[in-house]
Amino acid sequence: MIGAVDVGGGLRGIYGSAVFDFCLDHNINFDYLIGVSAGSANVASFLGHQKGRNKKFYMEYSMRKEYMSPGNFIKLGSYLNLDYIYGTLSNSDGEYPLNFDMFLKAAARVKIVAANALTGETKYFEKEDFKRDDYSVCKASSAIPMVCKPYVIDGVPYYDGGISDPVPIEQAIRDGCQKVIVILTRPVDFIREQKKDIWPARMIKRRFPNAAELLLDRYKKYNDGVARAIQYMKEGRALVLAPDDLCGVETLTKDKAKLQLLYEKGYSDARKIIDFLKE
Repeated sequence: MIGAVDVGGGLRGIYGSAVFDFCLDHNINFDYLIGVSAGSANVASFLGHQKGRNKKFYMEYSMRKEYMSPGNFIKLGSYLNLDYIYGTLSNSDGEYPLNFDMFLKAAARVKIVAANALTGETKYFEKEDFKRDDYSVCKASSAIPMVCKPYVIDGVPYYDGGISDPVPIEQAIRDGCQKVIVILTRPVDFIREQKKDIWPARMIKRRFPNAAELLLDRYKKYNDGVARAIQYMKEGRALVLAPDDLCGVETLTKDKAKLQLLYEKGYSDARKIIDFLKE
């Protein structure tokens, strides 16, 4: 079974969207897909056979105040309006609907990673959890602590899956993948540090202490996940795709020229998949 892991990373996810666009152009399919945060949207559009859809979200829609802005934070309690992104824009009557029928027909198994804000447990949503015009699982997976309030599904609040299983290659292996493409959105030698997560952890600790602990441990899980992916690559079981340079793009960067450069890197790097799958 051939799998692909997309770790997301806010607007850096444009790198992963380019990888999947390359795969659509070259008729490369996967038996298994697991997406984290923005990676969940990349996975959905890929299975919908919608080349360029997510690029438009990153390059154009993200520039709108309805998508992300301080005004959203004041009105909604979230800088990112996840209902706008995965609802208003993505529903059947939206500006760029997800091809839900094609998504459902796809044979690939799908997992979307989110973190239970109450218990700290990792939740792996599956394709069956998607409903037409209800893409709550993507909202839950993308709810970045302090950037967004947790997204509630069936009474359970969820935060971004990147705080509980940021590089879910082991989950892909456990689920039966013999080969895995791992899409990172930072250079492969990037070492995550705890310091950026200390303040957000303090801010949510009173209400969600277990989620706060996840934030404080995220750097270890990310670094360990990348290390495991590199080890699997040495064994011929994984291919790690990562930009050698971020082109100035960070999680919430609004710069079309920089985003375009990162997209081009992703598309170019994806060529390695062809040889990897031949091995």
